[in-house]
Amino acid sequence: MENQFRDELVPAETPGLPERFFDRFVFNLHRTDAVVPSVLVGLGIYPPKDTVDGFAILCTETEQRNIRFGSLLSATDGRSAGPLRWSVLEPMKTWHLALGPNPTGLEFDVTWRARTPAWFGEVAVTNQDGTSSSFEHLFQSGLYDGTLSIDGVPQVVAGWYGQRDRSRGVRTMSGGQGLHIWYQAQFADRSIGFLLVENREGGRLLLEGAVMHTDGELDTIVDVRHDLSFDDSLDLRSGTVEVTTKAGPVYLISCDASAGGALMAGGGYGGHHGRAVERDHLEYDVYRLDGSVSPRTLDSSLTDKLAAFSWNGTPGIGIFEFALTRSPSYTYRPTLA
Repeated sequence: MENQFRDELVPAETPGLPERFFDRFVFNLHRTDAVVPSVLVGLGIYPPKDTVDGFAILCTETEQRNIRFGSLLSATDGRSAGPLRWSVLEPMKTWHLALGPNPTGLEFDVTWRARTPAWFGEVAVTNQDGTSSSFEHLFQSGLYDGTLSIDGVPQVVAGWYGQRDRSRGVRTMSGGQGLHIWYQAQFADRSIGFLLVENREGGRLLLEGAVMHTDGELDTIVDVRHDLSFDDSLDLRSGTVEVTTKAGPVYLISCDASAGGALMAGGGYGGHHGRAVERDHLEYDVYRLDGSVSPRTLDSSLTDKLAAFSWNGTPGIGIFEFALTRSPSYTYRPTLA
């Protein structure tokens, strides 16, 4: 199924695209044995709007540093925007990413190489307001090599984990959702990844994903149940997820999500992506990870928490992305007894 997806961003001059069309990539970068630092970087283009925007997020033990940048798509070379440069060296296998000087103090020059096959799907959802979302979507686990520096202190990146997400199409998820999970648990020989969306009554709107093995096996996920612990600020603290695959295996995975940060409002989530900005626009801010900001207080509750996982005594690490609606009509309901 990988061959059905064009890995490169679509050419800016592509004719006939819908007005709300987007093409986006997101990468995360972290060690295989520690929850700090956690790095997320992403970029999207919107050719009918002549717009490009991106972000970078750095999470340390005490704070989250954010930059958001944008420009006219026609003012870029199609391979860079703001401080970010990228190139697809081999589709579905190798990308190069570089983040130049910027106010966060984070810089890197890394190469991402796939370590598993990609899961690919087409997401189609009818929203509560009657609009439709239809977009291609893939995620894939890889390893990074290169260099990274924080506040001028260099580090060698050798075999760090990184999950990537590619999506393309028309997406307007508005109203009706209760729980959103994008789950990427990384273990030495496999990556367990899925997208789960439930409505405010706990009914399932969407489940897509697979267990992606480093030997090339791709085992579709057919069921997910969960028992998660959230605090009063709607932040995930811990929990257990049960994943059942088409081939039969059942994975019971616990997680420690006590690390702070990765509040995706810092990356422009919350309705800001695709908005027209002036040429070479850049914003910078810092969230103290002391409870002063949270999924409850920002303009988006979406959080990409770097979590520690455990499955059958085997340690893992990866991104547990979640969002709870802040509607007073919703109460989280575990589905794992």
